[in-house]
Amino acid sequence: MYINDLPAEFKAALPILETLENAGYEAYFVGGSVRDTLLEKPIHDVDIATSAYPEEVKTLFNSTVDTGIEHGTVMILDHGQGYETTTFRTESTYTDFRRPDEVTFVRSLAEDLKRRDFTVNALALKPNGEVVDLFDGVRDLQNKILRAVGQAEERFHEDALRMMRAVRFAAQLDFKIEEHTRAAIKDNAALLEHIAIERINVEFTKLLQGSNARYGLLEMMATKLNNYMPGLENVDIDLLGFAELLGQAQPKDDTQAWTLLAFELGLTPSDTVIFMKKWKQSAALIGTAKKSIALLNELRKGPVSAWQLYTTGQALENALAVADLSELEVDTQALATQFTALPIHDKRDLALTGADLTQELGLQPGPIFGKILHQVEQQVVAGERTNQASELLAVARTLAEKEKK
Repeated sequence: MYINDLPAEFKAALPILETLENAGYEAYFVGGSVRDTLLEKPIHDVDIATSAYPEEVKTLFNSTVDTGIEHGTVMILDHGQGYETTTFRTESTYTDFRRPDEVTFVRSLAEDLKRRDFTVNALALKPNGEVVDLFDGVRDLQNKILRAVGQAEERFHEDALRMMRAVRFAAQLDFKIEEHTRAAIKDNAALLEHIAIERINVEFTKLLQGSNARYGLLEMMATKLNNYMPGLENVDIDLLGFAELLGQAQPKDDTQAWTLLAFELGLTPSDTVIFMKKWKQSAALIGTAKKSIALLNELRKGPVSAWQLYTTGQALENALAVADLSELEVDTQALATQFTALPIHDKRDLALTGADLTQELGLQPGPIFGKILHQVEQQVVAGERTNQASELLAVARTLAEKEKK
């Protein structure tokens, strides 16, 4: 099989392959970029595999970076673009189910390809556009089948994360997981305990935004992978409902995906923080999810106040997007309009500051500061006071006098 018109990304990298071949080595495009080209999808990273050993690669190019030289990978820099170039290799046993105990460089493409995870990722592409397909990966692409290379159990014992990659690819590519591969995932699901949560997070987050996220999530549950994922061990009923939502529409970004999951799990804002920290989420994502969940839980009960919208702040856009994805029957456009109409959107917008309390009222910094400013802020947000310095100062004076009594 040939690709007659190579994508621009491959054409730009052809000089790399030509340099390697002119020096007597083999060189191919490999991995996801070949798969996605055949699927007529946009490609991202262009990876190269070669029979040249790392030190041999480095002698051929002026600018290289040792990004993973112990595993055979050298980054070749060319016209501002970096190309990861990896020597053909074989791998020994994986006693930790994550990394090979030893890597051996070889000159054989076949030896290199047979260690890859799935047939659709074990394709190589020659500079002339010829596809090297040693494991019927093209046929699996055409049939939309995700199948492990060789013995699935061996592939998953080499790197247990491949089981998560299986359900992620199924969701992203809208492929069905082949029967033996699926059975091996179910039989070896417990190996996921050996994998760092950060790596699982990456795959799971991509799954949730896949075009067939519903299928990927259902397969994750059917193979019991969720039993080895923090906070998802005994929540199958909630996950089933979550899967149905994902069958209707997918979140547009990571924060929406994780907020929707927390909402469907019925978490409180504080529970959301605990759950997200177990997954090693960023502080920004956790903060937005916490505020979003607080508002969403109130919307479950009924209409929300101006203050509740105000305290949601910049997280409102995320909260309303999640509300649209969920089964909540709320008018999110009306809520967005209501928020826009608020007299202030942040305490920094308040026409009264702590300095005003000191200079105009002679108050000393302390607990009373925060109490007065908070009450004034609430009154402005509720529309009980206009955000005018003179009016707010008068309110503050009255509140201060009450506090002194």
